[in-house]
Amino acid sequence: MTNFTELQGNWNEQKGKLKQKFAMLTENDLLFAEGKKEEMFGRLQIKLGKSKEELYQIIEGL
Repeated sequence: MTNFTELQGNWNEQKGKLKQKFAMLTENDLLFAEGKKEEMFGRLQIKLGKSKEELYQIIEGL
């Protein structure tokens, strides 16, 4: 996966693309707070029914 700094720096753009791809995602689902990356991915795993690896692949493919 893209390193954490790159992901954080581009997160607003990635977040918009994820919301377009998965309309059911809310701003709270995509809240990317420092030290809370795993919590956010946990929320996305539950909401989308995807594994962490699948989520990484989706984000990298945006």
